[in-house]
This record gives sequence, structure tokens and C-alpha cells, in this order.
Amino acid sequence: MFQKANLGTLLGVYLPCIQNIFGVLLFVRMTWIVGMAGALESFFIVLICCLTTLLTSISMSAIATNGVVPAGGAYFMISRALGPEFGGAVGVLFYLGTSVASSMYIIGAIEILALYMAPSIAIFDDMFNNYRLYGTVVLILLCIVVFIGVSFVSKFATLSLCCVIISILCIYIGIFAASVDNSLEVCVLGDRLLTSESVKVNGTIWCTKNKTGPIFNHYCHEDNGTTICDHYFVQESNEARLVRGIPGLASGAFKQNFHNYYTEAGDIIGSEIPGSNRRGEIIADITTSFMILLAIYFPSCTGIMAGSNRSGDLADASKSIPVGTILAIVTTSFVYITCVFFFAACIEGHLLRDKYGESIDGGLTIGFLAWPNEWVIMIGSFLSTLGAGLQSLTGAPRLLQAIAKDNVIPFLNIFGATTKKGEPFRALLLTAVISEIGILIASLDYVAPIITMFFLMCYGFVNMACALQTLLRTPNWRPRFRFYHWTLSLIGLSLCITLMFISSWYYALAAIALAFCIYKYIEYKGAEKEWGDGIRGLAMSAARYALLRLQEGPPHTKNWRPQLLVLMKVDENLQPKYPKLVTFAGQLKAGKGLTIVSSVLEGNYIERYADSQAAKLNLDKLLKESGVKGFSDVNVATKTSDGLCYLVQNTGLGGLKHNTVVMGWPYGWRHTDDERSYKIFIDTVRNVSAGQMALLVLKGINQFPESNVKLRGTIDVWWIVHDGGLLMLLPFLLRQDKSWKNCKLRIFTVAQVEDNSIEMKKDLQMYLYQLRIQAEVNVIEMAGNDISAYTYERTLMMEQRTEMLQQMRVKKTEITLDTVPEEDTESSTDPTLPDRNQFTFTPQNIHKTKSTGQMGNNLFNVKPDNMNVRRMHTAVRLNESIVEKSHEAQMVILNLPAPPKTSAGEESYMEFLEVLTEGLDRVLMVRGSGREVITIYS
Repeated sequence: MFQKANLGTLLGVYLPCIQNIFGVLLFVRMTWIVGMAGALESFFIVLICCLTTLLTSISMSAIATNGVVPAGGAYFMISRALGPEFGGAVGVLFYLGTSVASSMYIIGAIEILALYMAPSIAIFDDMFNNYRLYGTVVLILLCIVVFIGVSFVSKFATLSLCCVIISILCIYIGIFAASVDNSLEVCVLGDRLLTSESVKVNGTIWCTKNKTGPIFNHYCHEDNGTTICDHYFVQESNEARLVRGIPGLASGAFKQNFHNYYTEAGDIIGSEIPGSNRRGEIIADITTSFMILLAIYFPSCTGIMAGSNRSGDLADASKSIPVGTILAIVTTSFVYITCVFFFAACIEGHLLRDKYGESIDGGLTIGFLAWPNEWVIMIGSFLSTLGAGLQSLTGAPRLLQAIAKDNVIPFLNIFGATTKKGEPFRALLLTAVISEIGILIASLDYVAPIITMFFLMCYGFVNMACALQTLLRTPNWRPRFRFYHWTLSLIGLSLCITLMFISSWYYALAAIALAFCIYKYIEYKGAEKEWGDGIRGLAMSAARYALLRLQEGPPHTKNWRPQLLVLMKVDENLQPKYPKLVTFAGQLKAGKGLTIVSSVLEGNYIERYADSQAAKLNLDKLLKESGVKGFSDVNVATKTSDGLCYLVQNTGLGGLKHNTVVMGWPYGWRHTDDERSYKIFIDTVRNVSAGQMALLVLKGINQFPESNVKLRGTIDVWWIVHDGGLLMLLPFLLRQDKSWKNCKLRIFTVAQVEDNSIEMKKDLQMYLYQLRIQAEVNVIEMAGNDISAYTYERTLMMEQRTEMLQQMRVKKTEITLDTVPEEDTESSTDPTLPDRNQFTFTPQNIHKTKSTGQMGNNLFNVKPDNMNVRRMHTAVRLNESIVEKSHEAQMVILNLPAPPKTSAGEESYMEFLEVLTEGLDRVLMVRGSGREVITIYS
């Protein structure tokens, strides 16, 4: 009809909006709504609905003028303003609303045809079955027309628009021309309106209570020669009389129609008394109330996005959409509000409440009001309603096609295909199926509330998008339309939500649930679209606000949770070397803390930038595959130890920083000449301790379970040093994960010989009870010098170890040690073997040695002032106890001693830890900072 991108405000926006807003409900339900709700409440119904659409159009105008709006209209604006998740969800709801709206228009057209224009075409006694049959036929015909091409639809739209305008003009002329002299008459008994069929005899109305009249026969009957009449009939005040149905503006009918006449289904219209069709009384087919009528009426105000849907055809969309849409809403609102008062002023109340015109031979009430006769309205409303249905069947498939092309909902992608002519045939078929479902409902009064929910959801999100963009004040938010404010958008959003729930709370919940499911589906599938939307901006603002709040001070004891920095080594292919570190971090997710996985690449940043990005992608992939929500980071440094130090210091932002570092044990440090293999580890331990952070070191990482493996057994905690309770908290968090939840917790603590072990056990049990942690408590007694050596003198000095080795070289006779070949000390699994706890020296120039069962006694032959022997003996004794008690445990958790302050004792420190953990499959060594306090208080 028009050339592309050549439409102005009048033809491109204003008139299409007028055509879509003026729908079938104006012609077939408006008079009934006024009669039931009364002039006052009808005014508020119209005002609320029109105000909602006006505020929505203001928000839409701001969005539409903030940049170029290509084809796609409302869906494009919502999705680009709120993101793919909200955009996809609201887009689907908008599509469903448009599809169901087509069925509403078709049902309305068939109601006009079968009830008013040609009642003889009815095949079934149940009128709804006639609606279903003829509605399906009309739907098929309209789909064929749509498939033929848009050109015919555009031509028919012009005819439909003319019909709408002419019909409304005829209504206004009829309103002012109506008078008592030329008005039709209806029969009323008391305050009960009777059907014309029940009071006619040979085509003549007999509105009298005489025995010869039909009304007497409806209310009276003979019983054994006695005439028994209905109590209401015999009351003298309830006279049968003919009343002018449309007496005109000067009749004083407005006062009568000012208040509401709500009724329950089955009652006589306008009363609370059950009625009977057998007596010719007109019965309410549905229950009416302010909320129900509001839901039925609201679709009369929809269609405000008809102009934005043509955005691709507009010469200047950012100018035409605001002006055309707002003018169309103002125009239609004026018509609706004036019609409310004019209908209440010139139509008799009983006739207003006669929904299907049963008192006027099944005629259309508004048709008898219009000038010159009812056929103008019937033909005009029929054609305009068909045109609106045709527009819906044309727009809905294209909306679905736009959603499919965005590829945010994968299962809808098949509807993105088009024919050679560019017609979305598959989308049209789906639209026809949805429309047919609406037609099978067959009742306008039940279909309209469904449409109300879909469109209110859509309008609500338009308002939310505008308010969000305005409040965030993003640099890109620069709409040309200036007459908007975020408060108006919030009022519009509030109205939409309120209307949804007061209209039908269960429909509202269903629509919200559907939108939520679509949102989560898009989120689950991974919406990779980045449209610079407001939700991303909101997330950034919320994150900024939260980070600033976190900087106000350290977290309270009750709020402490492990914020993890996982130090991941990558191989020569830039792939993570120990992916189970991330799996373990994910198993601690019950802490609801931060997870950051970081790596260090050695070299020059400029030269290795590409490698760092590739490694980061691999870390991101690992996080996704492991199901761990977190972040990744890769640092390039000239030295690995320096890079790890930078990560420990600087990872995180503001108050959202890690407080716990997770790393693996440096395997193979014994078998290499490069001392960096353990120096990097020890330097990292020192750096973490200096930063007052907790440290988790996993030994036997390859033995740790995958996320889908469920373990049974025990988690044994060897609580040697009380450092804030982190050793208690970690197994509790692990047991919240499915991999560890079937494992029981056992606590082992070490006591000196002179301690009261029984009392210590009771105290520890009470402490665990107050912490709400269920665990089995065991107290292990060891010699006092052993425990003090581990607790207070944990560091091993390199000078002492060197002196001991020199003495061993000079005085080999003082210590008798069996020399054995080098073995993999972790390969043994039998806890009963005597060589389980071997003591091995690893300098290059010393042979590998291991102790026998006499090792402890031999070591005490060393000079008494050499504490190294006592410390190593302590490690052996502790290891013996741990292996004896925990050799079948699924995991052993124990304290990690502090490293030596100087580099002299580093190798001995590593040897000490090897001996301490020898023969254990899964070991978690924990070093707390002292700040990870778990509290007994709620």
C-alpha cells in the first residue's frame, strides 16, 4: 500500500493505532459494561485503562527515540532495553497476546454475524458451538489471505479503517439524534426486563399482565382448578409496561445509570434474584464486578504498538512513533470516555444491561443507537473487526520470526524460515494454531482477560525499561522525546501489575510463571547476545553499590565465608593442569562465596598477551564444564613466583576480594634439581600468610572425586592447632555437596599425657554442639614434647638440618640407618606395614633413606640439643597416628605448619610435610589466618 520507509506520522502511526485500538469490544460490550458498572465506575474503568496505555506510550516514545528503531517494533525496543532474557520472555508473551487477540477479533466478528446480522445461519442450539464452527472457517480464510501477501492485507486495512471511522461518526450522530419519539420499546415487568420473544404473539408485543397475554402464562399456572402465580407477578407495584429503550440525552436516564448493577451468574440482570429463562427473564451469563469488567474492557485500549510495529516502514520513526501514538491514545480515550457518559445518558438502564439484545429481537444495542439504522454499525463493526483480526494474523508471525532470528530461544529457530516471497509460513501456522485455541474458547468474556494479561506484561516491561534506563543515567540514554520522567514509568508499571492482579490473580500468576520459565530457559541456554541493555547496566550499578558498601569495614564473624582464589597451573598447551582444583572449589559452593581461578604465564606481557587470553578462555571453559560460577584471570610475569604474589595481593575489587587461597601440592619436587619447584610453593605460602588469608593445599589432587561421584565413609579432621575454626567449617561446607554428603565427620585432637582426655573430649563435644556441627570426637594422647614441638616449634631451620647431615657424614656410627632404593612412598596402601612412616632425606648428595620401626630410638641417639630430630620424630609419630586412625577416611584435613622465615630450612620443611602426610590418599592441609572464626551465635 505504501512504499517502504516512506510513511509519515498520520498514515504510518496515527491511523493504524486508531484502527487497532477501536476494536470489537466497543461495538458489542461497551453498552453492557456501562449498564453493569454504572457511569461512575465505567468512567474509572476506562480512565485506568487509558491512563495505563498513555503512560506506556510515553515510556515507549522515550525508548523509540533513543536511537534508530529497525523492523521489529515493540519486541526490538524491549529486548534491546532489557536484554535477551527479558526481551525473549516478553517477546513471546507479546506474540501470544497478539495471536490470541486475532481469535478475539474473529469471535467478535462471528458474534456480530451469527447473533445480529444473520441469526438464521446458526446450526447448533448452543451459540458457542456456532462461534467455534464459523470462527474456524473464518480463521482459515484469513490465514489464506495473509499467506497470499501483505499487499492485500494493506488494502483491506484501508477499508477496515474507513468502516471504523464511519461507524463511530454514526454513533455520535445517533446519540444526539435520539429522542423519546423515535425510540424502540422494551417490555419490563416491575424492574425485570423480558425477552421480546416471550412477550410476542403473532409478531406483536403484548406487554400486559392480563390472563390473555403471554406474560401471565409465564408466571402463572393451573393446579387442580386453582390459578397459582409467582409472588413477584401478583404484586401490584410490579406492573408490566413498555419502556423507551433509547429515550435520548434529555430523558434523565443518566441518574438511573449512575451507579452499578453487578449480578451473579444465573441471576436476573440488575438484581440479586435467581431468574428463569422459562419466564422470559434475561439472565446474567457471567458474574460481574468492577475487576471482571476491567479485565474484559482492557483489550479495547490495546493496539498502541501498531505504529511501532511498522517502524521499519516509517520515514522518521523517532518522530512519528511518539506523536502518532500519543495522539491516537488521546483520540480513542476521548471517544471511550464520552461514550461512557453518552450511553449512560441516552439509553435506558435495562437495555444497557441486555448484553445480547434479547429484549430487542436479538439486535445490537449500539446499532439501534446509531444513525441512520443498525445496519451501518453491524456492517461497519463486522468489517473493522475482521480487519483487526487480519492485522493480528499478519503481525504475530513476523514478531515470532524476529524472535527466532535473534536466536535467543533455540527451539523457536525453525520459525525464522520464510518462503521465496519472504512470508513467514511456519510462524503463520503456529499463530493459526494458537488462534484456533482461542476460538475454541468461543466466549469474548473469557478470551479478553487472557489477552489482558499478555499485553499488561508487555506494557509493564516497557515502563520498567524506560524507568531503568532513566535511573541508571547510562551515557547511551539520550532520547529525543523529552516529555517523560521515571516516575511516570514507575506509575505505569505499578498500574500494569495492579491491573493484572485485580483482573484475575490466577491468570496473572500464570503469565508471570510463563515469563519466568522463558527467562530461565534463555538464561540456562546461555544468552550470548550483548545489546547494551538496561539489565546489564543495572547489574553494573548494583555491583558498584555493593562493592562500595563492602568497603565500609571487614565482614562480621557471622558473615565470614570462604572467598576462593584458585591458583591453577597450565601446561604447555595452555590447558588447566589440575582441573579437580576447580571441582573442589565448586564443592565448597555452600559457602556462597566468590570463586576466582587464576594462572600465571612466564614471559613478556606484550609477547604473551594472546597466550594469556587463550588460557583465560580455557579457564572459563573449565568453570562452565565444572558447573562452578566464578571468574577467571591470567597474569603474565617475568617470574612465576612474582606473578603468584601479584595475584594473591591484587585479585578482586574493593571489598569483594578473596580471603582463601586454594592450591595444589608441588608434586615431583624431590625428583628435580630445580629448587624452584618447591620455592615457588613456599613463597606462595609466605605471601598468603603475610596477606592474612587462609590457605588450602590439596595433596593427592588426582584422587579427589568428580562432581558426579558420591563418596561414603568419613572425613577426618586432625585438629592440632586452633586457628579460628576453619578446620571445622570446611568439612561442614563440603558435606553440603552431593559428593561428600554421605560422609560422616570425625574430629581428632591431640592431648598431652598429663591432660584430662575425658574432660577434653566432653568440652570439645559441647563446643561442636554449640556450633551445630555433628561429629564424632576422638582424643589422641601423645608425649608432651611431641605436641609442643608441633604446636610451638613447627619451623625447621636449614642450618640445623645441614649440621645434622654433616654429623651423619662424619659420625656414621652414631646413627644406624638402612639404606634402601628410592620408592614412591605414596604407593603403599596397607596401614599394617612397618615401613609405613618412613623418614627420607632428599639432598642431591645424600642417598634416600627410610626408617624402620627403630627409627625413633635411633634418632634420640643424636645430640640432645638438635631439635631437628625431635621435630622429624614428631612428624613420624603424628603420621603413624593419622594412618592408624584415618587410613580408610575419604579425606584427611589437618593443619599446615608455617614455613621457615628464611630460605635455610625450606627443603627440610617440605620433607617434614611429606613425612606428615605419607600414606594418605586425599589430604587437605589448612592454614588459617586466625580471622575465620565460626560463632556459636545465630
